[in-house]
Amino acid sequence: MKTNKSYLKRIRVTKNGKLIARKKGQNHFNAKASGSARRNKRRAVSLALSKAVKRRFLPASGAK
Repeated sequence: MKTNKSYLKRIRVTKNGKLIARKKGQNHFNAKASGSARRNKRRAVSLALSKAVKRRFLPASGAK
């Protein structure tokens, strides 16, 4: 099965196989949010995906 490239572009696979992604909700409507909330959205978050999802979308990406 091939890797889903549109999904892979949104995440980064680290050397140890962890998945890192941007935090959701930072594209628009952020003027109302507090400064600390906006700052926290800039951080990347670690994804915890099930084996079935990894097998389906990221078979050859090196994700563990």
